[in-house]
Amino acid sequence: MALTFACHGEPTPGLRPLATGLPQALEEQGYRYAPQDPAPRLVLNFVSTANPRPYRRRAQATFVLSLLEAPELPADPVSAMYPYLVRTLANMLLVYLPGREAHFFTLDLGHYSEAEGEGFFPRLVARIHPMASATLVIKNRFEPDLEPELWEGDALTRELAEAGRVLASWNLLPAPFPLDRILPPEDFRHVQRLYGIGGLSYGNLSVRKDAKRFWMSASGVDKANLRVIGRDILLVKDYDPQENCIVLSVPPHVEPRRVSVDAIEHWMIYREHPEVGAIIHVHAWMDGVPATQAHYPCGSYELARSVAELVRQAPDPAGAVIGLKNHGLTITGRSLRDILRRIEGRLVRQVPMT
Repeated sequence: MALTFACHGEPTPGLRPLATGLPQALEEQGYRYAPQDPAPRLVLNFVSTANPRPYRRRAQATFVLSLLEAPELPADPVSAMYPYLVRTLANMLLVYLPGREAHFFTLDLGHYSEAEGEGFFPRLVARIHPMASATLVIKNRFEPDLEPELWEGDALTRELAEAGRVLASWNLLPAPFPLDRILPPEDFRHVQRLYGIGGLSYGNLSVRKDAKRFWMSASGVDKANLRVIGRDILLVKDYDPQENCIVLSVPPHVEPRRVSVDAIEHWMIYREHPEVGAIIHVHAWMDGVPATQAHYPCGSYELARSVAELVRQAPDPAGAVIGLKNHGLTITGRSLRDILRRIEGRLVRQVPMT
């Protein structure tokens, strides 16, 4: 896809340097300004605290960066700024403190900054580009062909549910972010139409079913209460590169939810390493682990490929702990119990932001 960009909204006085400098730096990076493109790759959405207007993208592949001016950051910046990220239907929020620094906030609770000075705008673009240029694998194709004997789950799904309860008791799987409570009804319906989601949640887990399939937690569900097959837990059976979608087997009588956006990452790992029996992803950290070098968005092919490469390089791919830059950990194991045993008491809750 061509790297086109467009601007939306009217910049406040403090945002005018960004309204000039960012487009120039984007063009130097290879982006082309295309205000008439119905589905640009990147949209710079200028908003204010008084008027956090959303940009209503027409395609999932459009990446929206909302830009907001602020005199200071509040004491708890993520909690204070996250609602603006959601209300403007953005993938990323840039909060600019004029003359001082820019702070980035991401949907996966990331927060990091760039100070003004030499190369300021190219540095901002370097932060934006891996996110804006990534290929999302978030489309699902549901095929109502799940074997009847699996409609109520099996021993593996019960193990998955128990692992979800354990992780929740460790406070590592926050509950879904209630989009319907923070977005106006019209915007919430737009999000549902475009992405098929009703909430954001952080962390996921999966367990191998057989050589080609694996059970995985659904997107936007409480991981401490995984019960219904097809709604809370789904069976991933393939990835279709032509359609760029995850293929799932579901019961014919259940209205399915989307699988976790990290399904493409888990699919790559299971496909390459038959000894891997389970995978857990959490927003936590361990010191000294190998980590991806770019902050790609969750659910992107690029992030999955980066993690899969690090798993491949691990001394034991079935016992790997991989850091995801500014995001969290992906942990492989021979079973979910194996992973829980290895990480208990060793996780650092605060993910380092660089």
